[in-house]
Amino acid sequence: MDLPKFKYHPDPLATGSVVASQATCPVCETARGFVYDGSIFGEADVENICPWCIADGSAHEQCEVEFTDIVDVGGYGDWDDVPLDIAEEVAYRTPGFSGWQQERWFTHCGDACEFLGPMGKQQLENFGPQAVSAMRDESGFTDEDWTEFFESLDRDRGPTAYLFRCLHCGLFGGYTDFP
Repeated sequence: MDLPKFKYHPDPLATGSVVASQATCPVCETARGFVYDGSIFGEADVENICPWCIADGSAHEQCEVEFTDIVDVGGYGDWDDVPLDIAEEVAYRTPGFSGWQQERWFTHCGDACEFLGPMGKQQLENFGPQAVSAMRDESGFTDEDWTEFFESLDRDRGPTAYLFRCLHCGLFGGYTDFP
């Protein structure tokens, strides 16, 4: 069974936001082989939501949950504003991710960007010098401080880079965070 397609999160298996599981989804009451493994915002205490119930919006509608806090789409106004329908697609119908602190969704060219995943140094380098430069610029570190920080990036233990790419111009962006 193919996973649903998510415009703003093209490979949730690779990012770790969706994992293999035989758990039954509380929304559709079906075990589909995969569940969401990221942050959930809302009053309902739910887990094991399947990606299909995220994609069609039924998880949001039935459980009144968000997978990215809607105010975090655009990084609290630090990045481009996006129309409400785009923010809602990210918050209600796109798998989010788990960060060390409050997650933020990078925006550019008036749209949400695609989430490429949490990155350590090696993963970030695999996306090339433009991705590394974007994280350096975001961090505010210069020269020696950046080198030390960059060497310490770790996907699993932090500090971690959260990398996004603009769907329109290809610009890399995002942020770094640590426990």
